[in-house]
Amino acid sequence: MILDGEAASLAFGVRLADVVAPGDVITLSGPLGAGKTSISRGLIAALGHEGEVPSPTFSIVQPYENLDPPVWHVDLYRLEEEGELDELGLEAAEEGVLLVEWPSRAGRWAHALQLTLEIDERTGARRLTAEVPQAWKERWPL
Repeated sequence: MILDGEAASLAFGVRLADVVAPGDVITLSGPLGAGKTSISRGLIAALGHEGEVPSPTFSIVQPYENLDPPVWHVDLYRLEEEGELDELGLEAAEEGVLLVEWPSRAGRWAHALQLTLEIDERTGARRLTAEVPQAWKERWPL
């Protein structure tokens, strides 16, 4: 799938919000500026969040517990070792949706919907590919 610009990434996040369920884990991989946070912003806004959706690069975990389902937006870019993940208190995320940017820093979530973004250097468009686990087969493609 091609996402041509930020508006397309936001719109994809909105479509994703229509099919998420409690217990879902969605990983977002790709280089800086590829649109990982834009997809997350679209999803979180579509679930009813009306304020800003900052990148959790510095906070690492940004919870949105008032949404239905609740969302925990996580950015693991600054993690230095996988063991640090245990200190983030993500157990509560099992009740909601966990969005994980830079999942390669943790090496977990084998049963996640794994989204990967690449930037076409020639056009600037983002190419989205997905590894779709069994739990998502009836909900995919969007």
